[in-house]
Amino acid sequence: MASPSGSWSQLRQQARSLESQTENLFHTYSAFTSDPLPKSSADEARTEAALQDILKQREAVVSSLSRLLDSESAVNSSAAKLQNLTLHRSTLADHRREFSRLKSSIADSRNRTNLLHSVRNDISAFHSASQLEEGRSEADYMLDERARIDSSHNIADSVLSQAYAINADFGEQRLRLQQLNRRAMYAASHIPGINHIIAKINTRKKRDSIIMASLVAFCFLMLLYLR
Repeated sequence: MASPSGSWSQLRQQARSLESQTENLFHTYSAFTSDPLPKSSADEARTEAALQDILKQREAVVSSLSRLLDSESAVNSSAAKLQNLTLHRSTLADHRREFSRLKSSIADSRNRTNLLHSVRNDISAFHSASQLEEGRSEADYMLDERARIDSSHNIADSVLSQAYAINADFGEQRLRLQQLNRRAMYAASHIPGINHIIAKINTRKKRDSIIMASLVAFCFLMLLYLR
């Protein structure tokens, strides 16, 4: 950047104008500290570049004032000019510190905002995952319960089928016994002398039962007598 030239008054007027422009840019730049975007916006980058450029211009103007003051003879230089130069240097240094402070504040605010945004995203993702897992767990539980119910139904159907089969077998056996009984009765009624034989067998059984009962009673009485 070429050093500005001109008289002392012209350079001082330029310095004051640049200082006023710097104050206006600071007012605009400070607004980005309150609620910064996750990334630097175009307006923020443009304001930051304008501040950097204007600070360089002011440094060049202050350097020109210093050289102009050094070139004047001791007679022509005055304490007022030296005081003015010192004031411009001090104001430039203050503005540089203010620019660094605002830049750091914007960066800190952006980092906090990004951190909070990241934490919110993590919490939201965790809640979504938890709800999804709860939904899956409930669905798995319902499927397991349905499987257990189906298994119970299958066991009950198997038991009922076996019971029906056993009942059917009993019915067939009862029917067979009835048929055998009818056949035996039919044979007994048609074979000559079979009824007489059966009657003798029944009479012999009764006689044997009476003899056995008498023998048991006699033995019991003998035991009582011998005691």
